[in-house]
Amino acid sequence: MPARFKVDENLPNEIAELLDGRGFDAVTVADQAWSGLPDDLLWHRIQQEDRWIVTADKEFGDVRRYSPGSHAGVLLLRSREEGLDDYLSLATTAADCIDFDDAAGAVVVVTDRGVRIRRAP
Repeated sequence: MPARFKVDENLPNEIAELLDGRGFDAVTVADQAWSGLPDDLLWHRIQQEDRWIVTADKEFGDVRRYSPGSHAGVLLLRSREEGLDDYLSLATTAADCIDFDDAAGAVVVVTDRGVRIRRAP
């Protein structure tokens, strides 16, 4: 079964399209009319669906709050430019370089300098 993703509202919808095109199951927060939900409620709903959150929100990358192994996974895209092309480039890197089955439950940070994966201890 392919990895399942929920793309946060702070990222372009094209991220979900890119992931879908790579064989993953990706939907957006907006697809379910969840835009504007507080982070805690959004997190809870995404975890109920057993999906990775794909986000640009650094708070979701806080391993003290979202400890690896306690969730489906966090994919944090850290762009310098915060434009469509940069985010698509980071998402492409993630889709091409990460084995999401192996990284399940991890906090994964993708930047233009590389990929960091924080797994459960």
